[in-house]
Amino acid sequence: MTVLTIIAHIKAKDGMEQRMQQDLLALLAPTRSEPGCMTFDLLIDINDPTSFMLYEYWESQSALDAHFEQPYVKQVLQAYEVTLAEPIVVNFLSKIEPTVTD
Repeated sequence: MTVLTIIAHIKAKDGMEQRMQQDLLALLAPTRSEPGCMTFDLLIDINDPTSFMLYEYWESQSALDAHFEQPYVKQVLQAYEVTLAEPIVVNFLSKIEPTVTD
């Protein structure tokens, strides 16, 4: 199984930090209960209250695709039109380990 790791960097407009935080917090419980969601954490930059990060582990691309079809996700994505200061930077990552040789 290839676990998909996502790190999404999200920057709120000045003055929209609280709304952005509330919108993102509202994603936590329903997303964490989705099939295929292994981790879904929200972080904030301690030096910049407008800078958020979502740290996610998904069992598969199909689980992540299904996540984006959820109405609560679509609602937050629509709210980004008002709250987002710049385009979201999303990193799609895969864990690497040293190769074991005999």
